[in-house]
Amino acid sequence: MDVGKSARPNWWSRPEPAPEAGTRYGVVMDALPAGQAPGTAAAPAEAQPVPMHAADPYDTPPYGSPGPWAPAPPVLHPGTPGPGEQSLWQADSGPPPLSVGLWHPYDPWAQPGGPAGPVGPSQRPRGRGRGLVGLLAVVLVAGGVGGATGAYLSGRDGTGGAAGSVSLPQASLEPGGRAPDSIAAIAARTLPGVVYIHVKGADGEDTGTGFVLDGQGHILTNNHVVEAAAKSGSISVTFNGGQVAAAKVTGRDTGYDLAVVKVSGVSGLRPLTLGDSAAVRVGDPVVAIGAPYGLEGTVTSGIISATERPITAGGQSDGTDMSYVDALQTDAPINPGNSGGPLVDAKGQVIGINSAIRSADSASDPFGGTSQGGSIGLGFAIPVNQAKRVAEELIATGKATHPVIGVGINMQYSGDGAQVSSEVTAGGPGDRAGIKPGDIITAIDGTPVHSGDELIVRIRSHRPGDRLALTLLRGGRPRTVSLTLGSATGG
Repeated sequence: MDVGKSARPNWWSRPEPAPEAGTRYGVVMDALPAGQAPGTAAAPAEAQPVPMHAADPYDTPPYGSPGPWAPAPPVLHPGTPGPGEQSLWQADSGPPPLSVGLWHPYDPWAQPGGPAGPVGPSQRPRGRGRGLVGLLAVVLVAGGVGGATGAYLSGRDGTGGAAGSVSLPQASLEPGGRAPDSIAAIAARTLPGVVYIHVKGADGEDTGTGFVLDGQGHILTNNHVVEAAAKSGSISVTFNGGQVAAAKVTGRDTGYDLAVVKVSGVSGLRPLTLGDSAAVRVGDPVVAIGAPYGLEGTVTSGIISATERPITAGGQSDGTDMSYVDALQTDAPINPGNSGGPLVDAKGQVIGINSAIRSADSASDPFGGTSQGGSIGLGFAIPVNQAKRVAEELIATGKATHPVIGVGINMQYSGDGAQVSSEVTAGGPGDRAGIKPGDIITAIDGTPVHSGDELIVRIRSHRPGDRLALTLLRGGRPRTVSLTLGSATGG
């Protein structure tokens, strides 16, 4: 577009002023030389061709082939006017072009075959100097007006606004909020009840997540989050709004990897609603909230990938303090720092407590690196039905009870099922049900059991006093026995 450009000639043309009065195509028709009377013959003189265009005010270096209407320009070289030469550009005609001193100005009125460089005033047609000055003035005025117009237009936006007020197109704001079952709406309802826990103890520091259980300040989290301050140390709780409060351990259980801490003097608590983990189905959408790597208020989403997934976590080399969880599996990203945080359903109700992940190790790392701590889509949560019972007991007594069958399990057994060791508690639930050493338990209530760890996980998913049907093999022959679960206090 030409808006804002100065009215100047293109580089491939030269300015051509209108013919002066008494001329035709630039040739003087009626003017007489100085000193010649009218009607007398003019002295013979060598004819001088007059070009059809004015001098180039831009001092363009020679290029191309000359047309038939002008003499060929001389070959010019960098330099300055020599002795006896006069520059076309005088001090009173404005600043010289940038090329003066590099290229001699091309004067189309020089005689053919004459010396290169500028010529004297006597060799120019009459009035040509004034015409050149006038032409330069016109060009300068036009350039100034064009430059000012361009500067003005460049300082305006496309809508006529002032510079600095650029307005880009944007979609209009959507009316109303989010759908109640959208992730944004679920997060908005859940975040006020989520807290972030920082623990300092003799064994080091730890961080994790938790959520408010009631208006009395009880908060549920994982045992491994607060374990460092179990004997001595400090626990601080940061609420989603930024308020920080000190907390104390109410009770904890290593077997379930659950703990309850309590804050005092905090108002406006927002307890989360507990859902029903027994109603969860594979494929249900879920949202996980926590502080992975200290990033508080992180919300991720996914689905339930599996239910009743038996996992074990933590514990010592001798098998003590091992956690046995009949877990909900999810692909919602869970990372270190999410531990103890809520896993909620589409209603915003808690259905699990995020507790463990399966992370990539060097054997599965395609880059051959060391063990990675991040999510690979395999997260596990303690079902809320189990967590609710344990939390109620921890609040009431500081301890949680574990359901037991009163028999020992051979953890070295490599066959399918769980083999009963020689330890059968006399008068215990297993003894009363008729279980014998060497029996292999293969199912509980019809659900297959493939190992000793899986048997413990299945038992722990029930309450003391529940009646179960156990399928076992004795001498290669299957049989089924009925058993009422006993109770033992966990630690």
